[in-house]
Amino acid sequence: MSDGARPAPGQRTPESAARGAVVIGGGLAGITAALALADAGVRVTLLEGRPRLGGLAFSFQRGELTVDNGQHVYLRCCTAYRWFLDRIEGAALAPLQDRLDVPVVDLAKPEGRRLGRLRRDPLPVPLHLGRSLAAYPHLSLAERASVGRAALALKGLDLADPTLDAQDFGSWLAAHGQSARAIEALWDLVGVATLNAVAGDSSLGLAAMVFKTGLLSDPGAADIGWAHVPLGELHDRLARRALDSAGVRTEVRSRVTSVSVMENGGWRVEVPGERIETDAVVLAVPQREAYELLPPGALDAPERLLEIGTAPILNVHVVYDRKVLARPFFAALGTPVQWVFDRTHASGLRSGQYLALSQSAAQDDIDLPVADLRARYVPELEKLLPGTRGAVIEDFFVTRERTATFAPTPGVGRLRPGARTKASGLYLAGAWTATGWPATMESAVRSGVSAADAALRALGRPRPSRLFAFEEAA
Repeated sequence: MSDGARPAPGQRTPESAARGAVVIGGGLAGITAALALADAGVRVTLLEGRPRLGGLAFSFQRGELTVDNGQHVYLRCCTAYRWFLDRIEGAALAPLQDRLDVPVVDLAKPEGRRLGRLRRDPLPVPLHLGRSLAAYPHLSLAERASVGRAALALKGLDLADPTLDAQDFGSWLAAHGQSARAIEALWDLVGVATLNAVAGDSSLGLAAMVFKTGLLSDPGAADIGWAHVPLGELHDRLARRALDSAGVRTEVRSRVTSVSVMENGGWRVEVPGERIETDAVVLAVPQREAYELLPPGALDAPERLLEIGTAPILNVHVVYDRKVLARPFFAALGTPVQWVFDRTHASGLRSGQYLALSQSAAQDDIDLPVADLRARYVPELEKLLPGTRGAVIEDFFVTRERTATFAPTPGVGRLRPGARTKASGLYLAGAWTATGWPATMESAVRSGVSAADAALRALGRPRPSRLFAFEEAA
């Protein structure tokens, strides 16, 4: 069936009877699993219900603009996602900073004294951040000293300790001398963007993983990378080209209605108009959809999937008639605005400037009308960026992902299943599975690798030599 022809329901061709796998879900987890399986010689069919690949990291057209649904970044320590970019030949389109450098604007301070920076020096950990923290103007001298002590305590935590998952990060920070200001101006500045939750709502285990890996493992671990092209160029066009080259049959607009085990131990996957029989299935869909598709007995407590909460991300898009921001991005304090990115070139805008505001943990704003969001955020941009005050807004719109990530709440770790299920031949993938990472592109790719590894062992296929190896991670 690799030629895309669909047999009549129930019909099996010689090719469909051969050993193979079906991957359900065309986000980063599913694409990764499909590529890994195909690279090992497995015949793979990838089914995606939407009209494009990429999951929640995608692009769409708005007039002449190519718009990302949300701003996505990754770090140098995201070794699995970096492998993914290399595998689809897209690394040059999403480069990393040479060295971590984050401008941080504090609106509560007088103009001329608002800018601070978080950047690293070419020194060993933890000295690489020492000079930056010592000079960080948004904290007092005492707060800067306390941050250093808390960082050393964080570095000493054992990420394998299951008790960390039950604690909240905010309480741990307070117990280690962190003021409300230090949490706002540093810990949440990083944590909200990576965890999609404030410290008080975050599992200490996940937060410790983020900060230990990103800031305390290697001097360059936190260097930031982002796509300089629309996300659809990477996660749809280049990914689809890689899948085609690997021999994967990719079907979009193909929503799976059921997954069931057959008497011979194989699997039957049904979509409208087609029944596919195969040896292995990877469910690479959101946790609630996975719950609906799981056959009885696949997990001991499948209802736990429904206990994994979700968290929203709001993106505010503003197109000005002139350039108002000289930097590629900045973070903000003392304002509802969190992170602002220049998307002008990537969107194809020919004149003016297009800014995208990425608002994580956006429970309070996610359902507000566009007019209310405009009234809330445009004045804040005018305070942050003086150049906007005389500029004309050519376009203003928002994108909402109400279930953008799983909620990293204390206790979530016990709810996240691994790649294997109790049903032989059925595997799970998705950023919400037990990768040890929060809901990031890195977690999605890692989950796809784990599911493919488990399936390949069961199918008796050798692991592809070019597949990401977890021991390479920071």
